[in-house]
Amino acid sequence: MRNRIFFKLLAAFALVIAVATVTLDFSVRRAWDVAANSGGMARPADPLSGATLAAGATGHMRRTLLWGSAWAFAIALVLAGILAQSTARRLQRIVQFAGKIAAGDLGARIAENDDDEIGQVATTLDKTAHQLEESFAALRTSQRQLETLLNSMQDAVIAIGEDQRVQWANQTMDRLVPQGTRRNAPVEETVRDPDFLRALRAASEEGRVSTGRAGSILPGRTFDVTAAPMPGGGAVAVLRDQTETERVEKTRRDFIANVSHELRTPLTSIQGYTETLLDTAPEDDRDFLEVIRKNAIRMSRLTEDLLTLARVESGEQRFDIQPVKPAELVREAVQNFREIARIHGAELQVEDAASLEVSADREAIHQVFSNLIDNALKYGGSSGPIVLGARPAGRVVEFYVRDFGPGISSEHLPRLFERFYRVDKARSRESGGTGLGLAIAKHIVLAHGGAIRAESELNHGSTFLFTLPTAPQ
Repeated sequence: MRNRIFFKLLAAFALVIAVATVTLDFSVRRAWDVAANSGGMARPADPLSGATLAAGATGHMRRTLLWGSAWAFAIALVLAGILAQSTARRLQRIVQFAGKIAAGDLGARIAENDDDEIGQVATTLDKTAHQLEESFAALRTSQRQLETLLNSMQDAVIAIGEDQRVQWANQTMDRLVPQGTRRNAPVEETVRDPDFLRALRAASEEGRVSTGRAGSILPGRTFDVTAAPMPGGGAVAVLRDQTETERVEKTRRDFIANVSHELRTPLTSIQGYTETLLDTAPEDDRDFLEVIRKNAIRMSRLTEDLLTLARVESGEQRFDIQPVKPAELVREAVQNFREIARIHGAELQVEDAASLEVSADREAIHQVFSNLIDNALKYGGSSGPIVLGARPAGRVVEFYVRDFGPGISSEHLPRLFERFYRVDKARSRESGGTGLGLAIAKHIVLAHGGAIRAESELNHGSTFLFTLPTAPQ
């Protein structure tokens, strides 16, 4: 039922009016009785005495009415005070309950049995506190689960706020830093590596995912850093130890480079002696010697590609980066491979030539074009021309080599630039490919700060595209 307090106040007011009415009625009746008794004792023969008695009765009536009114007001005041104090106590309990909730005591409860408006407010607040307690309990459980999950990670995780102070770090991060991580301390006191701090600030201030390589957190150890912004401000960074991976990778590259280097001399000797024997050998032996010569040439090409790939991957290959026009790079590629293309029954054509200059090493990009054109000649066949071009694409220039051959199935596209990966192993073996051309092209482009990819559709040819950054103006 609504407006219960209003009806309670109305009933109390009616009670006060009733009590006052009864009191006044009683006082009036008594006054009239007194007046009547006094009037009956007065003698009419004595006018002065009757007037005196009437005046006395009137005064008594007035006093009686005053006392009656005073009693009625006093009773009404007491009843109003009792009602007001009861309401005030109930409201005070609600205020104290709200104060406990505001102080974080979500287990506080308020007992209110009345079903008037104040009782409904108290019941609603009590239910709200119960729901808040359940919600915070679920939130604490979720937080503990998340902390357990992050603490079980092998990677170090650290979170900072908008003020660049540490908010949280997992146990791996605590063990990683010799002095440990202190909450609410500036992040520079925990990690002083400039690359780490640069990635963290970029994520926090610019709101983008940033990566870096930290090499001075611990002596002799290298970490990959990935920093991402948090929705409420600040950033979280994940540090992955790459020391062992780099050691193994370096061992692999050194092994390949050393083996390739050691194989160059005997292969050159085999090739030279075989060519010498071919000039003087009988006709019956020439077929065998030709097989030896072809395989020696193939092995020599493989060792050269392995050495090139090892140098590019390790960063030992130095590039002479200079501003150069894309049209010049495309034109040089066409001039150098036009005759080879004609031998394969294909023709090289130029479609686009961007006017913006790019930052590139001419020799290195020439090798990229060489590998892509060689790939197009081997697998594009004589189905049509091979189109080269360069077009602007924002802050980069996109180069492409397109053929009109049988195309490549979509499941092979993500792995085309892996070393030794072959779409058609039998055909690759027949064409004499090493399986390293696209991998070399990929690492050269990456070293220039670009990207490389392939697009293809079966029976509609393939397009290999790579980007180079534009030269500073």
